[in-house]
Amino acid sequence: MKRIVIACGSGVATSTVANQKVSQYLNEHGYAGKYQIEQCQVSELAEKAKNADFAIATTVVGGNIPCPVIPGLPLLTGIGVDKLFSDVEEQMKK
Repeated sequence: MKRIVIACGSGVATSTVANQKVSQYLNEHGYAGKYQIEQCQVSELAEKAKNADFAIATTVVGGNIPCPVIPGLPLLTGIGVDKLFSDVEEQMKK
């Protein structure tokens, strides 16, 4: 079971959109039931990431994050989304 943290500024709106898109992608690509997603504020990411396999952040992340962080802005803009999902797939296979 992969643990994924999705972070945005407030931990609500943008991370919810990202969660829906990532979940849809993972379910369509054979990962249904093989992951768990938690949403949080970017200010909580360093703590939440301690128990995560990787994170996706839709905003700038500062500090020392103890897991790989994938930039999530493409989930909102649509630009670079193929690269983002390639990175997600790579993390899921580890």
